[in-house]
Amino acid sequence: MVDRGKNEVNRRQFIARMGMAGAFLAGGGRQEVFTRRSAPLEKTKGHVRPNFILLVTDDQRWDAMGCMGNPIIRTPNMDRLASQGLLFTNNFCTTSICMCSRASIFTGTYTRRHQINTFRDPLSDAALSGSYPCLLRRAGYRTGFVGKWGLGGALPKESFDYFEGFSGQGQYFHTINGKTVHLTQLLAESALEFLRGCSKKQPFCLSVSFKAPHVQDGHPKPFRYDPAFEGLYRDVDIPMPKTAEPRFYKALPEFIRDSEGRTRWKRRFSTSEQFQESVKGYYRLITGVDSALGKIMAVLDDMGINKNTVIIHTSDNGFFLGEHGLAGKWLMYEESIRIPLIIRDPRLPAKLQGRRCDEMALSIDLAPTLFDLAGVPIPSAVQGRSLRPLLVGQATPWRDDWFYEHLYGHGGRIPKSEGVRTKRWKYVRYVGQEPPYEELYDLERDPYEEQNVAMLKDNEAVLARLRSRWRQLREALR
Repeated sequence: MVDRGKNEVNRRQFIARMGMAGAFLAGGGRQEVFTRRSAPLEKTKGHVRPNFILLVTDDQRWDAMGCMGNPIIRTPNMDRLASQGLLFTNNFCTTSICMCSRASIFTGTYTRRHQINTFRDPLSDAALSGSYPCLLRRAGYRTGFVGKWGLGGALPKESFDYFEGFSGQGQYFHTINGKTVHLTQLLAESALEFLRGCSKKQPFCLSVSFKAPHVQDGHPKPFRYDPAFEGLYRDVDIPMPKTAEPRFYKALPEFIRDSEGRTRWKRRFSTSEQFQESVKGYYRLITGVDSALGKIMAVLDDMGINKNTVIIHTSDNGFFLGEHGLAGKWLMYEESIRIPLIIRDPRLPAKLQGRRCDEMALSIDLAPTLFDLAGVPIPSAVQGRSLRPLLVGQATPWRDDWFYEHLYGHGGRIPKSEGVRTKRWKYVRYVGQEPPYEELYDLERDPYEEQNVAMLKDNEAVLARLRSRWRQLREALR
């Protein structure tokens, strides 16, 4: 149901009200780290600083784009962005839940370092001051934030030159000046307002954090897309995932079968009709974001700043669409941890555009990449790596594995897990069980993670090696 009456406000009042309400619910506060105005631009000899636009969707999995081989979803602008930039085919979040992952994107650090473990936790002053928006602002960038802040505490409005963000989950539909408007459209309009306020004399960094395609929790129709996209996918039959067959769910240990992921599956995917409605709604929400991206790209062209503006598109985490009989995310299966990443730097020569990169990138790599491209020193606290060498086609040694962690338990309803993902193997350790429960998948032979081979005698050496690597990586994060 659309809010009316007292909710009839203009766009800026609406977003401000969302932020005030969210801050009240989240509680807490902090001293602001920076003043309202950006510092004067410190010029770097021989380095022209690019503009940045970082677009972060909520719950978009890696294969929910046409450019990643999805034959059904319509994402023409994401596809165009990929054709002009570098498409990462193996990009992952280090913790698959929004508040942890968003903090990792801001800071370039693991959850163990930034310590955002619940929805109420705010970034510490030290973590905020070392985040990419604050450090770029101090280096002379005009900074803006639009959309879902995703972290606890008071909204850090004074740490940005332009802030149209909100706390909490937000609502998809509101009445603005007598018209029903979808949140994705409102956020796009705020992004365009920021861009039109920019000057060619000062570089900018705009972060746009969409709610889409996240469900509206508690609503009987959770995938609340813009009615403008109602006709999309209407005559399409979405194929069921291979691992949606009941036998894969039955093969899971009881603590996963009885977890929050199964509870939410019952609301979204338990019948074929429900599955079709949910996935089509999910796709429509993503197409709505794609439309917003198209508007942003058009304004960059109109303003004549497209050729010096780096656009990054990613998500905070993935999302189950019924795989393994589950919904939500959290667990270390590919559908949950593997996310989109496109980086388009129009300054690169044509031969470096429209490429695909199979190296494993992580959410913690984004902040150091922005610092590197801007010529700003990467803080010692950062645990990710700059993707710039891959972006410019430079041969460079890269990671062969990485550590995953998810320790938010949701009152015992989400199994806590850690693990190691290599190019071929995935080792998962459910640390909340006693004794710990282990999974091992050979992704080369079993890309859909159909069979846990941890108990097979032939894999004893692999299991021992990955257990050792898990301990080593875990200790290195302390």
